[in-house]
Amino acid sequence: MSNSQQKLTRKKSKYLVSAGSKKELIIGSLIATFIAITPYLFTLWEGVPDQKIWDTFLGIYTSNYYESVQILVWTLLGKVIPLLLLLIWMFTCRHWWYHALLVPIAMYIYQIIEVINDDVEFAETNQILYLLPVMAIVIPSIYLVRAKMFNKINDANKTLEELEEEFKIGGKGFWGKFSDYF
Repeated sequence: MSNSQQKLTRKKSKYLVSAGSKKELIIGSLIATFIAITPYLFTLWEGVPDQKIWDTFLGIYTSNYYESVQILVWTLLGKVIPLLLLLIWMFTCRHWWYHALLVPIAMYIYQIIEVINDDVEFAETNQILYLLPVMAIVIPSIYLVRAKMFNKINDANKTLEELEEEFKIGGKGFWGKFSDYF
């Protein structure tokens, strides 16, 4: 191969690598920007009026339990923002234990339902029981993965970092990990 052909091949391969890197860079930048603005998103409650009835272009909302729509929005944002951060963590985590994040995610979803239920009163109590199936699946599966790892440590004399690398889920994007759950 001539020198000019080698340069052209390098340019093509550099372009192909940078095209994939650009997509990852854009997605990573969007995620980092969202994480960086979460303190500002939490202050959105200050734009909601401190009154029982809020008339918006979407309709009228009456806060029965909290008696202030501002308090309802403040309470919901205190649950929704950590839930979104946990979801980002779960879908971007490459460690073997990322399924453990399903437990706090389920807890935040339960708390959001309870906050809305207090104000709207649409469901019965004792909804914590809905969390049991999630925990019944997640906790034993994490224990089994952990037991398998320590079994391999005893058999193969691998370090914990090597085993963690072996159990990492690589090469999957956001939708690939999302499809693993559904």
